[in-house]
Amino acid sequence: MSETVLPGSSPILPKVERQRLHDAVVEHLQNLIIEGVLAPGTKLNEREVCERLGISRTPLREAMKVLASEGLIEIAPNRGAFVSKMSDTEIWETFEMMSGLEALSGELAAERISPAEIAEIKALHDAMLKCRAEHDLPGYYSRNQTIHNKINEAARNSVLRQMYLSVNRRLQTHRFKSNFKEAKWDRAIKEHEEMIESLETRDGKRLAAILRQHLLDKRDSVMEDLRSLNGKQAVGS
Repeated sequence: MSETVLPGSSPILPKVERQRLHDAVVEHLQNLIIEGVLAPGTKLNEREVCERLGISRTPLREAMKVLASEGLIEIAPNRGAFVSKMSDTEIWETFEMMSGLEALSGELAAERISPAEIAEIKALHDAMLKCRAEHDLPGYYSRNQTIHNKINEAARNSVLRQMYLSVNRRLQTHRFKSNFKEAKWDRAIKEHEEMIESLETRDGKRLAAILRQHLLDKRDSVMEDLRSLNGKQAVGS
């Protein structure tokens, strides 16, 4: 049955359409931040963002509230919204925390994951390899993160899940940047192959160790790049 619309009034869109727009705006802004298009410290000009996305300010502001709750942006009274910028110490400590969450995820997942879930992770790994061959970094990163996410889900621990999602959101930009160098892509792929082997053999201790070191290596890579960037800025100042 069609919905009655009074003369001169606009049709009422189903709530699902509004939700889809909201989710699409949140996801798009997340990707712009993660991929560094919107760099840390960047002020979000509402008018420019709305024009770029072809949306009104209402869905943008709703999306910005979500991103603020995730720690990706900061909303300052009378100043507007800015892409969050972590200090070097915060980055170091957050990677350290994440390495522990990833390790625990792996240890529990090795015990609890189903054969179907392992098959899904292997399919994602194959898709990741294809992205690597095509030098598709966003596609590679997306599948890489989905694999880690699937391992965390397979841990079947709701408290761990919430902590994992909360901490990981703050690191996604840095995890993405850590894959820029091709040698690091290849090393990460080898480590992912070892992760799959550990899942198949149900070796939780080995998987935990691989995941912990995997994150600590990313931390070291990110810190090295930051030191290099800071050095260049000091020379140019």
